[in-house]
Amino acid sequence: MKDSYSFDIDPAGLDRSFELHDAVYRKIFTRCGLKFVAVDADSGAMGGSQSQEFMVYTEAGEDLIASCPTCGYAANTEKATSLLDAVTEMAPTGDGLPELVLTPGMGAIADVAAFFQISPASDIKCVAYMALKRGENGKPDSWHGVAAFLRGDHQVNETKLQGAIGAAELRTMNGDELEQFLHAPAGFLGPVGLTAAAKALTSGLTVVVDKGLEGRANLVAGANKLDYHFRNVTPGRDFSWTLAADIRTVNEGEACPTILENGACSGKLVVGKAVEIGHIFKLGYKYTSAMGATVLDPNGKEVTPIMGSYGIGIERILTAAIEQSHDANGFWLPASIAPFQVVVTVTNVTDALLRETGEKLAGDLDAAGIDVLLDDRDERAGVKFKDADLVGIPYRINVGKKVAEGKVELVNRAIAGAEDLALADVVQRLKALV
Repeated sequence: MKDSYSFDIDPAGLDRSFELHDAVYRKIFTRCGLKFVAVDADSGAMGGSQSQEFMVYTEAGEDLIASCPTCGYAANTEKATSLLDAVTEMAPTGDGLPELVLTPGMGAIADVAAFFQISPASDIKCVAYMALKRGENGKPDSWHGVAAFLRGDHQVNETKLQGAIGAAELRTMNGDELEQFLHAPAGFLGPVGLTAAAKALTSGLTVVVDKGLEGRANLVAGANKLDYHFRNVTPGRDFSWTLAADIRTVNEGEACPTILENGACSGKLVVGKAVEIGHIFKLGYKYTSAMGATVLDPNGKEVTPIMGSYGIGIERILTAAIEQSHDANGFWLPASIAPFQVVVTVTNVTDALLRETGEKLAGDLDAAGIDVLLDDRDERAGVKFKDADLVGIPYRINVGKKVAEGKVELVNRAIAGAEDLALADVVQRLKALV
């Protein structure tokens, strides 16, 4: 990584530093030939705000990005949001209050949905965690129980949950902890009857409800009793919570959250894999305050500087470039970052005319400021071509039999195309390409 940090007198200065880094990073990635996208992201353990990652889409990526082809919205799934379609609620049964129903062996969402003949969207799922909370000094302090409730067709985004409760770390509850905090077995956990004390964020059990459950009614939920579920469960009426937050991972096909001047965006989200090549965010006063760092402002007043953090993945740029530019024969790099911009391949070095032409051509290209490699090895032409493909050189000049006609062949790896060039035109053509 190439890391840098900015220190400014005030937030306005930080804004300028952030914008300058954003602009120069975009220039760097563009010059490196990368097809990238800037996305909203999570700042991670360092904290901060206005976190932005630069990503390159690739199936080899370790991150998932949700984007809208209609308006350009893009965010890491650790940060992405979406608009949910309206759900048709089930009709209540009996008096409409929570009704205990025997559900033998129905511990999985799919089994519960089939048993009640409902959509998983009408089931309340519970995921129980132990959270390592931070003490007053900001350092990890002690473990606390967390019960996260969301729709049965949704998945908990642990980064979002961790940020919502201010935890340093999360792990799933074991059987003993489930009994201690929820007094219930896995597969039958539910929110009815749980006590969410006002100070649960610092002690006891923290109950977190995903915003996708707000306003819902007549749902199915575990009864905290083996082989039993409740139906007719309505959030807010039948159970309370410590906090409501967006803690779910968005799904492909959900509505874009962007609000445009003429109303909501009509686009649907697309989710794809990507690799992170850069990350910038505003750190704020967290570390300068902790260090007791102060400087004098223009008026001579002592102030705490405000920080920004910026990083580029040097090796990741190379990785991303290879991932987006390869085929069955090898890969090609943009001329700006390739080890050589062009290779002059003498197809038969035992032929004096070919060898001398190749040497002169390489010299002319070098004199013109083009980074050139002369391949005058005594190897078969096919071996040389393959080696050039494996090194990632974007252009290859084949010096072969057409030299007798005053021509050579120029191969452009990016388009797998070739063209014949007069020897006198080679230098200018390469200068225009690179």
